Amino acid sequence: MRLHDPDRRTFASDNYAGVLPEVLAAIADANGGHQIAYGEDAYTARLGEVVKQEFGERAEVFPVFNGTGANVTALTAMLPRWGAVIATGSAHIHTDEGGAPERVSGLKLLVVPAEHGRLTPAAAETEAWGWGDEHRPQPLAVSITQSTELGTVYTPEQVKAVADFAHERDMAVHMDGARIWNAAAALGVPFAAFTKDAGVDVLSLGGTKNGLLGAEAIVVLDPERVAGLHFLRKLNMQLASKMRFASAQLLALFEDGLGVRTAAHANAMAARLRAGLEQIEGVGFSHATEANAVFAELDLDAADRVRERYRFYDWDRANRQVRWMCAWDTTEADVDDFVATVRSALHP
Repeated sequence: MRLHDPDRRTFASDNYAGVLPEVLAAIADANGGHQIAYGEDAYTARLGEVVKQEFGERAEVFPVFNGTGANVTALTAMLPRWGAVIATGSAHIHTDEGGAPERVSGLKLLVVPAEHGRLTPAAAETEAWGWGDEHRPQPLAVSITQSTELGTVYTPEQVKAVADFAHERDMAVHMDGARIWNAAAALGVPFAAFTKDAGVDVLSLGGTKNGLLGAEAIVVLDPERVAGLHFLRKLNMQLASKMRFASAQLLALFEDGLGVRTAAHANAMAARLRAGLEQIEGVGFSHATEANAVFAELDLDAADRVRERYRFYDWDRANRQVRWMCAWDTTEADVDDFVATVRSALHP
C-alpha cells in the first residue's frame, strides 16, 4: 500500500530521500536462510574486510542504527567519565542530538565558534586547557564534522592540522562522517587520505543520508583510542540482532564506487542549484557550497511563498538564512523548477 507521491521531492533534507535501488537489492540478497545473529554473519565479516581495504589494516567496524548512536557510542568509548569533547557550535552533536552526548554518555561538550563550520587549532585552543584541574571537565577529545553542518568540507590538510594539535596534547580525534560520502566525492581522494592518514582516531561512518535504511557504523582507526566498544554498543541500544542487513547496505555503498557516485550526484545538483540562484537578484549566500547543501539568505515572505511548493527549513530566521539540501535522487528538472519558484517568489 503506497501512501505518498513517489515523484515528489523537496529540498529540506537528504534524509527525506528514499533508499537506493541497489541497497534494496542488497537487502534482498542478504535475505533467506539463517545467518548467525549479532554480527557473526558473512556480510559483517565481509564488511570488516572492505573497511580494512578502505581505511587501513588496523581499522575495525561496528555497524549501528543511526548517526546519533554512532557519535554517542564512539565518544563514550573514547573518553573516561570526566572527559570532555571540543566541538564547534554548529556541530550536530551539540545542536541536533537532543543532548544525547551529555545525557546518555555523561560527557561534557566544550563548544567553540568556527567560521563556516570548520574547527581550527586556534579555535580548539580556547578550550584546550585545565588538565589536572579537578574543577574543570578534562578536554580529552576533539570532534569534527565532515562535511560540516554548514555545507563546507575539510581538506586533508585541515583535518591533519586539527589532529596534530589534538595529538600533541594527548587528545583523541573523532570525525562525525554523517555526510562523509559527499566529502569524499568533493575532495576526489580516498577515504584514508582525510581520515586515517590525517590523524582521525575514530569515525562515525554515515549511510542514511546517502540512501541507506537505518544503517551507519563506527569505524575505529586507532584501536588504542577506544575501550569497551563491544559492550557499549549493546549498552547504548545500538547492537543489531540481524546485523547482516545493516552490513549488506554498507557493503553496497562501497561496491563499485556506488556511495561516492551517488554523493557526487547530490553535490552536482547543489552546485547547479547554487549557480541558478546566483542569477537571481535578492538571493544571498552564507557559506560556500562544497558538498550537497546550499545556505541562502532571502526575504522571509518570499521564502514562505517558496515553501508553499517545496518544503525546506529555516536555518537562522533572524538573519533570513535558509538551508536547501540536495539528495542522491534530486534531478536537474527538480533543481531548475526550484530555481524558477524562487525567482517567481522574489519577483512576482
